[in-house]
Amino acid sequence: MKLVSKHIEKGETGYVTLRPEDDEDMWHLYNLIQEGDQVRAPAIRRVVTVSSTGSTDSQRIRMSLTLEVTRITFSPSASTSSTGPSGNPGSEATSMLQILGRVASENPHVKMGAYHTLDIEINRDIRIIKQEWDSITLERIDEACVEGRGAEIGAIVCGEGTAAFCLLSEHMTTIRQRIEVPIPRKRTGSITLHEKGLQRFYGALYNAFLRHIPYTSLRVVVIASPGFTRDAVYDYIFEQAVKTNNKALLHARQKFIRVHISSPHVHSLVEMLKSPQTQIIMEFFKTLGSEEERAWYGPDHVELAEQRGAIGSLLISDELFRASDPIQRKRFINLVEGVRQKGGEVFIFSSMHETGQQLNQLTGIAALLTFPLNIEVVEAEEREAQEKVKQEQLNIENDQQ
Repeated sequence: MKLVSKHIEKGETGYVTLRPEDDEDMWHLYNLIQEGDQVRAPAIRRVVTVSSTGSTDSQRIRMSLTLEVTRITFSPSASTSSTGPSGNPGSEATSMLQILGRVASENPHVKMGAYHTLDIEINRDIRIIKQEWDSITLERIDEACVEGRGAEIGAIVCGEGTAAFCLLSEHMTTIRQRIEVPIPRKRTGSITLHEKGLQRFYGALYNAFLRHIPYTSLRVVVIASPGFTRDAVYDYIFEQAVKTNNKALLHARQKFIRVHISSPHVHSLVEMLKSPQTQIIMEFFKTLGSEEERAWYGPDHVELAEQRGAIGSLLISDELFRASDPIQRKRFINLVEGVRQKGGEVFIFSSMHETGQQLNQLTGIAALLTFPLNIEVVEAEEREAQEKVKQEQLNIENDQQ
């Protein structure tokens, strides 16, 4: 993401102009823009003009529109269609970000208050105007605009006759293509059909790999499978690289690693991810099973732990920051800031990532505590404190009477 211009201060009205450059930038914009914000971006609108003789003329005009956002939708990049033995892929889709809202500034071609939909495009500037900029939003802008940020890992998740090609970044797991090639079973006395099926599969896999995995720019390329399919795939890729004299691929050979996973499915990518988010969520589930008084989840319980300064690590999904209710959104922002002020670590999970989807199954928020707390005891203390406050208020009212 390129930062074109910025005029904002925490807690004050301001704007930022950004230029998205890839699918992950679209995901960042989706998390930055909220209902009620104003967004200015290029748009194409059909304009009908009426001449003095009564004839009409219709033409499409490119213009810049400012909308007050009423709805925002994001469709991730993915191609899930299968391929046949030729390896020709189905239609690919890139991430789509659409913003629906009312026109909020005067335009000679569009009436104020009219509804319009903006289709946000790669490499076209978008201005976001907010009445209030909070710390989470400002952090996401800084993070999105770091030079060189983006997908660093490519992965081929494969089984016998199936493969999924993925790009992994901190926030997203993007499936670029899936292929499926039928492989006949081995038959007693003849394995010819089986071997031919394998060769068709490897050929389709190799062609899809060259199209969808930018191995020259990635830091690591992972080939993962149960069994030994990964070894056969690795050998085939570099046999073809030698045959075709693909020097770029041969030079990138040291980037390739082979790992075992439990099943030939994308969710098994979690096994090979060693990011801080993966490590901390694995630690949370481990603690939940062995020492549950140090592993809390759910908004109410996590807030109680934060009030007692007990949180060592907060795990929170970015989905909670997209709450349409501003009070709810502010609630989670205050929780994050409170944990940080008390010296705790905060891990913000992308709901587009496997780990974020796991966290969303636990309400989207969890915490590892620095010391054990019994939930029932804490809740009893809270009820007692509330009763005490009510009793004190009653005593004051009685004294006034």
